[in-house]
Amino acid sequence: MAKKILIVDDSLTVRMYHKQILQNEGYETDEAENGMEALEKAQITSYDLFLVDINMPVLDGYSFVKRLRSGEGNLAPVIMISTESETKDIDMSLNSGASLHLIKPVRPDDLLINVKILTA
Repeated sequence: MAKKILIVDDSLTVRMYHKQILQNEGYETDEAENGMEALEKAQITSYDLFLVDINMPVLDGYSFVKRLRSGEGNLAPVIMISTESETKDIDMSLNSGASLHLIKPVRPDDLLINVKILTA
């Protein structure tokens, strides 16, 4: 059975880029435009992994992960994927409950190896 991944990003282009990479490797994907939409989906669907942007309208990535970790969704691993690349941003990602922080644009090989590790 294919692993199911929720891609959370306000950019359609980024969502499509990640979706294509993942689906080409046999992963099932779903999408959300912001953290609130993702939280609602996470409460009704069990995902194996979340790919989450930080800067989004309605509910940002940090807040989404904190709410997810507090019990408002399943406890699947989270990869933060953002243009935010300073040490403080990476620390905030990890402190919010993310498993990993990657910098955009993510190379397909880098994304896939980390997805494979976190969904094994």
